[in-house]
Amino acid sequence: MLLAGWWGFVGGIALVLGAVLGLVRDVSSRTIGLVMAFGAGVLISALAFELTEDAYDQAGAREVVLGLAAGAATFYVGDRWLDRVGGAHRKRSHGLQAGPGDDAKGLVLGALLDGIPESAAIGITLVGGKPVGIAVVAAVFLSNVPEAMSAATGLRKAGHSRRWILLLWTAVALMAGVVAAAAYALLGGSSPGVLAVIQAFAAGAILTMLADTMMPEAFENGGRLVGLVTTAGFALAFLLSQAG
Repeated sequence: MLLAGWWGFVGGIALVLGAVLGLVRDVSSRTIGLVMAFGAGVLISALAFELTEDAYDQAGAREVVLGLAAGAATFYVGDRWLDRVGGAHRKRSHGLQAGPGDDAKGLVLGALLDGIPESAAIGITLVGGKPVGIAVVAAVFLSNVPEAMSAATGLRKAGHSRRWILLLWTAVALMAGVVAAAAYALLGGSSPGVLAVIQAFAAGAILTMLADTMMPEAFENGGRLVGLVTTAGFALAFLLSQAG
């Protein structure tokens, strides 16, 4: 369980790193968009080959379809609710529409909504004594850096203090470790069918998050190069998966 918590924290600490980069360096929106596209490609590959394919091998198509649909629907409903409480622009680098007091709740809840499926996926890959899914950890890490860079830049423009921003992402990073450890502890004795549904659920939620928030932001800022950079990220994660 401690090992799962550690790897979850490793993936989450990238949020702090990204926030620091976004605060101390004048990173252009185009650069953030391209890095975000690379991270999206890495995540898509990890979802396909580390989570969904493994879930299918464990239990078959029914569990995979059920998990993917449930995960996608859950994120969709949660994201729609967040739009109404101030979290709609949580990944925007050009500044948030709401003021510092109005968007705080939505940003915190949005960070949790985005991060919980990723952290749970890391913990699940360790169930049954398996080695950690390096491709999953790398995917979460590489996608979290530009996500936090973009959000930190937008939060700063919206008037939040550096201290508030860093505390927010530090808390989310710690929560990532807790979620990964909890996923491992709670699912350690589960049947292959249950594990497959949970893995597919995480994959469906993350994929919906990518399509709804991360990839539009990447294309808006990065332009037409986004497709090439996303493919490069996908290829890297695929090779990591095969090497593992």
